[in-house]
Amino acid sequence: MSIKGFDNWLETPQGQYVLEWEQARFDLLVADIFGFKAMQLGLPQHDFLRANRMPFRLRCDDQFPSQAMLLAKPHFLPFANASVDLVILPHVLEFDAAPHQILREVERVLVPEGQVVVTGFNPFSLWGMRRKLSRADAPPPWRGQYLSVLRLKDWLALLGFETQAGSFGCYALPVTHEKWLHRWRFMELAGNRWWPYAGGTYIVQAIKRVHGMRLITPLRNDRKALAKSLAAVVQQSQTERNEHHF
Repeated sequence: MSIKGFDNWLETPQGQYVLEWEQARFDLLVADIFGFKAMQLGLPQHDFLRANRMPFRLRCDDQFPSQAMLLAKPHFLPFANASVDLVILPHVLEFDAAPHQILREVERVLVPEGQVVVTGFNPFSLWGMRRKLSRADAPPPWRGQYLSVLRLKDWLALLGFETQAGSFGCYALPVTHEKWLHRWRFMELAGNRWWPYAGGTYIVQAIKRVHGMRLITPLRNDRKALAKSLAAVVQQSQTERNEHHF
């Protein structure tokens, strides 16, 4: 699950630029997702669940035993069906040989109405163009199979997920020096306005929907009958207490 060299790249000016944007978006999205158990697959060195308030928050990876709280393959997660409320996938799918299997596993372990949040590099961007011009053996992140948002949404829909939210970011040129990255930051505002789908990276939030499942609430007449019965019980209880005191 971990990409060799990708964690080192995240320490570079380019990586810090991407990490800063994605951490802010993760903080914003996961803060209002509630439940009991949340899980982060990949990049355990970075806590993308820090803003979430679930009692159990796990960072899972198949390497880095010192940082990961759980060692496991993303294709075969050691969790029961419908036992996790939130799964986040920071750049996991695009660098794995079997991304479909990872998504199937995520769907299996998520509870109904559970949520998944995915980040990835946008192939239809300057960063995607930079990857196409790189050698096949180029270091991360300039290799792997970048997934477009449309393809990701199609995969999620086939598994019964409904896309809830998402955004693009990192419109600056993929230059290596911090000075030039800073100079090109003006493109963030321009990109959001003029070419919003051309950001170098994206984040997508989706909810697991279970067809045929709905919340059952009492009918109006049933609620009235229930209220009357509760009132009768309360009145009888008060009468019994009065009789006891006398």
